[in-house]
Amino acid sequence: MRHTFALMVTLPAATYMTARNRLRFDFDVLRELAGEKVFARGVAYHREGLVEILLIDPGRVLAQVRGTDDYRVEITGQGEHFGGECSCPAFGDWGFCKHLVATALAVNDQPAAEVDGAGALTRIRDHLKNKGVDALVELVLDVATRDPALFRKLDMAAAAVHDDDKTLRKRLRKAIDGATRIKGFVDYREASGWAAGVESVLDSIAPLVSGARSGPAIELAEHAIDRISQAIQSIDDSDGNCSALLAEARDIHVAATLQARPEPVRLARSLFAREMRDDYGTFDMAAALYAEALGETGLAEYRSLATEAWETSPSGKNGRTQQEFSVNRDQLERILDFFAERAGDVDARIALRAKDLSSQWRYLQLAEFCRSQGRADEALRRAEEGLWMFEDEVPDEQLVLLAADLMSKVGRDAEAVAHLQRVFEKDPGFELYQRLGKYGGEVARERALKFLEAALPAGKPTGWSGAADLLIRIRTHEENFDAAWSVVQKQGASMGLKQELAKACDTTHPALALEVYAERVDQLVNSGSGYAEAADLVTRMATLRSKGEQVAYVHALKERFGRKRNFMKLLP
Repeated sequence: MRHTFALMVTLPAATYMTARNRLRFDFDVLRELAGEKVFARGVAYHREGLVEILLIDPGRVLAQVRGTDDYRVEITGQGEHFGGECSCPAFGDWGFCKHLVATALAVNDQPAAEVDGAGALTRIRDHLKNKGVDALVELVLDVATRDPALFRKLDMAAAAVHDDDKTLRKRLRKAIDGATRIKGFVDYREASGWAAGVESVLDSIAPLVSGARSGPAIELAEHAIDRISQAIQSIDDSDGNCSALLAEARDIHVAATLQARPEPVRLARSLFAREMRDDYGTFDMAAALYAEALGETGLAEYRSLATEAWETSPSGKNGRTQQEFSVNRDQLERILDFFAERAGDVDARIALRAKDLSSQWRYLQLAEFCRSQGRADEALRRAEEGLWMFEDEVPDEQLVLLAADLMSKVGRDAEAVAHLQRVFEKDPGFELYQRLGKYGGEVARERALKFLEAALPAGKPTGWSGAADLLIRIRTHEENFDAAWSVVQKQGASMGLKQELAKACDTTHPALALEVYAERVDQLVNSGSGYAEAADLVTRMATLRSKGEQVAYVHALKERFGRKRNFMKLLP
């Protein structure tokens, strides 16, 4: 996880000049980014000499800081605008850490004339330049014998140059198998380490793409994808490490096919089979991803395979899909839609969407697509058909709204209002009410309001009623605040809805709004959270009544909640 921090702090002129001329990283900004506690710990790390500067370039600082482990630190930028990252766990969880603070302070302590180009890496680079090739080779081999990761990396690089294709395939397949092997379950803390090992092997395969080894690269990338896909089931992949590895392996595969140019029909069949059994989206829309490598011949084969699968997929009476309908149906639709769009065939794209009309949602998608393609008449026909097919079910509000809009555009406002009214009386909603007013005017609005009023529950207020809540929302939106408060007082309402009403009219109905605000303040403080929101409401309440009344209210709050010190600090 990478955090980038940037902060502008207004300093006195003299302080600013000092920071700009002498310090690479502004002291006050550094303290602000870290916070007092983390900053103090960073100061201690710096004083104990736990920072080793590796490199100081004009725009970047690299360092190693000793702690529970040795952590790699990088800071970019300078002055008042800088950010950084650290390999420690605290940075991943919280951001700017003590190791970043210690590193910035260590750099600030460097003499200005010696800053750029300083560090251990610069010294090491200058030292190595003076050694002969044989000495460097021995040095690297000595390190590699004690570093398994470096050894594997160098071994793979050498094999790519010197091994024949058969030996290289065998060696790299073995490396893939080793890196992807799972023993038990890989939890969240171990997942990134496992992924790093797999990525190292992929890095060994990637260079094969651009040369004569692109053929083996195709096979190895496929093997890596298969192994990673199997491993996912035993890994906590909360950070998406496996998804990233699959995408990297797939990108190697795409690049290798472009270089190797395998026989297009065989490639199309292989890719189609992979897309149909792919559980992780690695080969989604492979026809588009591999279009250049497939060419027109491969694309034609891909389309033929998808068409055959589509036409043989099962469907029930009246186009309703059966339970056994292929799980790949949506994927097949997207593939064929890609080809139809490529050919500019709108009729084919509509037919694809019309094959499965098993729900109101499917009718909605079809009607919206027809409208987007300039087929308004077809869109209206499909929307009306969907409403008729599912007239005994709870109506899909979005389908009803779309049908009403399309009816209105062809002068059928009366029919639009009839549809809206019928649905509103089955399942009232705010958007339905607004459309009724738009197409039916005041008469339709009044009829809807009378329906809601008749639906209000009798007897003691319950605090919630669908009809009451909608009526309050409508009255608030139309700024008929007296009517809205009347419903609240008779029927009750949720705190959220009462607060919306109070905010909308607290200057015209202060007494009622103050009651709601006071109730909300008590609710927030008693819950032990939302102190800032409660304090903001208290401040707002001061604008709605006399100073004396507000003082008395705040005093009462302090009497009741005096032990909640964090809240008390926020009160005026």
